Amino acid sequence: MVYPSGQLVRTAARTVSFVPRRTLTSTAIRYALNDGESKKPTGLFSSLKNMFSGGSSQKHKVAHRPSAPKKEDGLGTSIFGSDFTAPTTGPMPSRPTGEQQKESISGKLEDRDLSRLQVGLGPDPKAQLRWERKMAVREVRKRGRVPTKVQIKRTERESLSKSHWIKTSLKKLGPLARQIAGKNIDEAILQMRFSNKKAAKDVLEHLEHAKNVAIVRAGMGLGASNTEPSKPITVILKTGERQKIANPTDIYVQEAWVNRGPYGYEMDHRARGQINRMRPPTTSLSVLLKEEKTRIREWEDREAKAQRERRSQLWTQLPDRKVSAQNQYYSW
Repeated sequence: MVYPSGQLVRTAARTVSFVPRRTLTSTAIRYALNDGESKKPTGLFSSLKNMFSGGSSQKHKVAHRPSAPKKEDGLGTSIFGSDFTAPTTGPMPSRPTGEQQKESISGKLEDRDLSRLQVGLGPDPKAQLRWERKMAVREVRKRGRVPTKVQIKRTERESLSKSHWIKTSLKKLGPLARQIAGKNIDEAILQMRFSNKKAAKDVLEHLEHAKNVAIVRAGMGLGASNTEPSKPITVILKTGERQKIANPTDIYVQEAWVNRGPYGYEMDHRARGQINRMRPPTTSLSVLLKEEKTRIREWEDREAKAQRERRSQLWTQLPDRKVSAQNQYYSW
């Protein structure tokens, strides 16, 4: 005998009658459905009514549906709750008004302990006093004279800008850095604009960014509108070239150098399933921008030094010095 569930039963081998597994499964919903079917009328008129009117097409109503257990928040045994349970009873906390906030803030500022703040502001007060004494003694010894380097830092402006990591090598970016070094910032931008190099586009963007930073942060290139136009000055560069400077506040590229960055990681797929690992390099560009005042000052310093050297090497027949070892008698 074969049941619909697919199990074969031999009645001769067993004394106990076999009960299929499906008959043992029962739930509350199944009981409700069975009760509803048993209460329906089974007469002749009801069967004819259902056949013509389609009464059997109505859906069975579920008498009872089991609900999920209530979730308990905040219990340590629940994986959905936290160990800390916020209180749900009691009065709601009131928000402080603007005046109360000001009073609390002002009270905190007044009650601050300055000795605790001094721990962070001046962790070593004795070292600070020694440094202040050292600076005062240095001013007295030099009689108020400022060193040349300090004077240059105070009177001349400069701006250093470093670019992002560009996907190129040092050999490709180095010629572009040497090309823009020593040129006016506008001329350098023009050179990179019409350059055929692939990395020239990144150099152009960095030069424009460096120019904007120098104008906004260092205040460079802003003296032309406030002063009257002066006569152009012709200076001689270190290379021996002559250059005419019309505005001493113009910006130029004093130095430009490249920096080696980290290597990347790429895969090169070749024939026959061979894959090569590539290490593409990255490089950045750093430019030091200064005003034409610096170039004029350097030219004047070189001229003064050369003049001192020429005077020291000048030969005279009779040296101009004081007469010494005088005697009232002749020496011959």
